[in-house]
Amino acid sequence: MAEAIVPDSEHRGIVARLPQRVRDLAMLARFDRPIGWWLLFWPCAWGVWLAGAGWQLALVGWLLLGSIAMRGAGCVYNDIVDADLDRQVARTASRPVASGRVSAKLAWGWLLALCLVGFVVLLQLRWQTELVALASLVLVAAYPFMKRITWWPQAWLGLVFTWGALVGWVSLRGDQLEVAGALYAGAFFWCMGYDTIYALQDREDDALVGIRSSALRLGRHVKSGVALFYAAAVALWLLAFWLLRGDPIALLALVPAALHLAWQVSTLDPADPANPLERFRSNRFAGALVAAACFVVGNA
Repeated sequence: MAEAIVPDSEHRGIVARLPQRVRDLAMLARFDRPIGWWLLFWPCAWGVWLAGAGWQLALVGWLLLGSIAMRGAGCVYNDIVDADLDRQVARTASRPVASGRVSAKLAWGWLLALCLVGFVVLLQLRWQTELVALASLVLVAAYPFMKRITWWPQAWLGLVFTWGALVGWVSLRGDQLEVAGALYAGAFFWCMGYDTIYALQDREDDALVGIRSSALRLGRHVKSGVALFYAAAVALWLLAFWLLRGDPIALLALVPAALHLAWQVSTLDPADPANPLERFRSNRFAGALVAAACFVVGNA
């Protein structure tokens, strides 16, 4: 059982009670680690709430469902492509495909099922939003290969995982795309920061098997690098708010999120195995704080 449930599972008790095959599929889609779909969902909510049309709970609900399904689909696809590398890294060797508990055929079938859920969500959106959402698929398909060819796969993930900021905005508005662009650019650097923190867990194994990451590239300057990424994120979010409102008071809405990101950097300890994972997971709260700021600025 211990080998079947990875150390960073957040819902070990729930996962442990599932039948083995269902458990393997749940873990393949990372349902035991909801942080991933929170990080995919929050930029969607930012775009919706900054657009200034109120809560839009039905739309936000659909985007949340889509985030859960498509994050799961992305994880399944990633594990199919990376099975050979995953077997060589201690933290990922027990993943269902890498360990052989789930066959490639079953994994592809599970991927299709999750994509069908995403397709149902897509049909709920207006056609302009559908086009924006579909435009991300090429980026998604290429992501698993980036760690083989660049030291900055986190940058590619930043392009992919924050696409929801554009989706959320275009779901309601087709004007002031510069606002959506600045919001998306800020989300990109936010992702660069938190995924660099996440990559700290695997630096030794990654170096041994030839997997590249920003955490390895930055070396002893990793905290400074994360600080620069987060500073760029906050600056671009401020720009998005300014382009929308031109109101200095509105910029205060980002203070809680900025303070939280500063706390992450100041308390980050790359030498402590547990510390980076805790800081990484805390970004669900960072995303919520930015979402609150977007709602205030967009709707006040």
